[in-house]
Amino acid sequence: MCIDYRELNKLTIKNRYTLPCIDDLFDQLQGSAWFSKIDLRSGYRHLRVHEDDIPKTAFRTRYGHYEFLVMPFGLTNAPAVLMDLMNRVCRPYLDKFVIVFIDGILIYSKSKEEHEQHLKLVLEILRKEQLCAKFSKCEFWLKEVQFLGHIVNEKGVHVDPAMIEAVQNWSTPKTLTEIRSFLGLAGHYRLFISNFPRIPVPLTYSTQKDRPYEWGPQQEEAFQTLKQKLCDAPVLTLPDGNDDFVVYCDASNLGLGCVLMQRGKTSKNAEGDKEVEATGASVENPGVDATEEGVEKEA
Repeated sequence: MCIDYRELNKLTIKNRYTLPCIDDLFDQLQGSAWFSKIDLRSGYRHLRVHEDDIPKTAFRTRYGHYEFLVMPFGLTNAPAVLMDLMNRVCRPYLDKFVIVFIDGILIYSKSKEEHEQHLKLVLEILRKEQLCAKFSKCEFWLKEVQFLGHIVNEKGVHVDPAMIEAVQNWSTPKTLTEIRSFLGLAGHYRLFISNFPRIPVPLTYSTQKDRPYEWGPQQEEAFQTLKQKLCDAPVLTLPDGNDDFVVYCDASNLGLGCVLMQRGKTSKNAEGDKEVEATGASVENPGVDATEEGVEKEA
């Protein structure tokens, strides 16, 4: 059951607890060969509502008036509060062999023997804290795991094939809401798309405030290009801290770009207008001096 708490959320002081960046989480998986995934059962239900706030969760049906004693779905601070709880519970193992994202836990190890010990430690701490997992959504002793919309194995990070199929079947957006929905999906996988900052410009321009729906050749080209690049997404390898790195950079009046290479494999990228196949993030170039030479911009 999910109650419409939009009016309550407007009056709620927002919890500024920062959710982790998914791309940063994957960086720590380098060298891992064994994975297990644990999902909590009704994750929000592990959180008690403060006694003074219980009446604020009230709702009425034809069966009567009810109030939540545990955290319901739909409250604006629910994800941040649960994320904080899970980080505190798993703190001894974070960045060592555990990744946590809200109610999902990924355990990663380099060997079977190591994984056995890691699993035992995580299950023991969940039992101690009385956090229940949903067995049907848990997977153990995997060489390849689906996590946060990606497929992860010892070779690197892949786009989930189910998501690729969804993109292939995505019809042309008919409304501004549908355009924003597609851009949200593409943005989630921006690290897999070379030249991402420039491709969706016609689409993002169409979604600006007070602009009517517009779909022409430029929007169609951007839409089809993003679809094609998502369907042909590369495998992103993970950096090995024991090897040497080489940084390549480029700059223009539109943006800045750099790519981190390692012994013939692409490891980490921060991308502006340079076409590369790597992980990374978009970097615009605000306030750039158009009179500067490219070398000066890069410096």
